[in-house]
Amino acid sequence: MALIRKSNWPTLGGSLLSDFFDDDRLTSPWLRGSMPAVNVKEMDKSFEVEVAAPGFNKKDFNISVDNGLLTVSAEIKQEKEQKEENYTRREFGYTSFSRSFSLPVNTNEEDIKARYEDGILKLSIAKKNQPEAKSKKAIEIK
Repeated sequence: MALIRKSNWPTLGGSLLSDFFDDDRLTSPWLRGSMPAVNVKEMDKSFEVEVAAPGFNKKDFNISVDNGLLTVSAEIKQEKEQKEENYTRREFGYTSFSRSFSLPVNTNEEDIKARYEDGILKLSIAKKNQPEAKSKKAIEIK
């Protein structure tokens, strides 16, 4: 919820792209439902990613890393059939999503852990051990 109402038209002071991507038009309910919310936290030794995905099971997820691109996807197919005396009712549903993240260069693609609990997929992406930064040194001119 915004405290200041936004206009549906781009402003003259900003760029068209900025006004378009910053606007609430991209967060409509039908788009919001297909893309899970994500939290990303940087810790001392890792990045922690939380994907809100209630209603899924561990087997529904596919997590892969390819050349610095982390992709999290999930898919559920549901079928339900009910037979009574004079009719048969058959319902089916399909839910899926896919999100991709460019990993920073200081991450270790070989050390990614994932767990799913309470409707949240939690990923821990280890950082590479970086050598200590050397202190600044003055060079004397002779």
